[in-house]
Amino acid sequence: MTLSPEQQTEIEAARAASHTTRRPTVAALEERLFTAIPVLDHGFVRVVDYMGDDAAVVQAARVSYGRGTRRALEDEGLIRYLMRHHHSTPFEMCEIKFHVKLPIFVARQWIRHRTANVNEYSARYSILDKDYYLPVPGQMARQSTVNRQGRGEVLDAETTARVLGLLRQDAEQTYGHYEEMLGEEVGLARELARMNLTLNTYTQWYWKTDLHNLFHFLRLRADSHAQHEIRVYAEAMLKLTEAWVPLSYKAFCDYRLGAVSFSAKMLDCVKRMLAGEAVTQEGAGLSKREWAEFQAALGRES
Repeated sequence: MTLSPEQQTEIEAARAASHTTRRPTVAALEERLFTAIPVLDHGFVRVVDYMGDDAAVVQAARVSYGRGTRRALEDEGLIRYLMRHHHSTPFEMCEIKFHVKLPIFVARQWIRHRTANVNEYSARYSILDKDYYLPVPGQMARQSTVNRQGRGEVLDAETTARVLGLLRQDAEQTYGHYEEMLGEEVGLARELARMNLTLNTYTQWYWKTDLHNLFHFLRLRADSHAQHEIRVYAEAMLKLTEAWVPLSYKAFCDYRLGAVSFSAKMLDCVKRMLAGEAVTQEGAGLSKREWAEFQAALGRES
């Protein structure tokens, strides 16, 4: 993990400060404020600020239901009901802001989630750090033969070393050229000099979102099918989310992250199987891919 001296000084000063507030706070997350969690070789995630907690979700839900709501209803039970029945608005009452350092190619995948407020480090204004991502050998794999956007067999040690050498060489050369173009002899504008940098160069941003959209991001990016390089960021954010809203987090894990959805046809198949019927792919009316996914969800081989 690489923090600039300025960032480290800023974080230490923020951690040393204390503020009195009347708004709800979460002790477990307060302990993690301004602490950067290492991700990949030079990246990190840290919480900058947050608003709301589990109680804010409950409060918003009870306001929306009106005065007739039974006050004796347990907070956890209500949160689980909201999650189970896809009531999203109460979860939008909570917000969180992250500071993230990540490779450019991960950022371009991440930015597809257009439900957040993002402010990225400007390479038109500032000079990017000489930090670039190199995968660990265990992540160096061939293109999958069955998944067009996934990895297959891990490369052998000799090939891995050769590929890592190429990645390192390219990153070092392009950054060297970047520095040369920025130098006094050339003095090229920063907005032009940046264009030759490799996609494994690290960038940074502030990323602010509400809890509902954070859960959507985490459901997709913490999934085992997500690309490793973005999944490790999601996994770090999961731990921070658990500290922030433990009741909502538990409901999310039960009803989203660790759950599966069945189509109407799939549900019909389950009912027929429970009735003792031997159901086949053809008889189910599912495509081969749907059938394979259905069998995998049931823990069976297709």
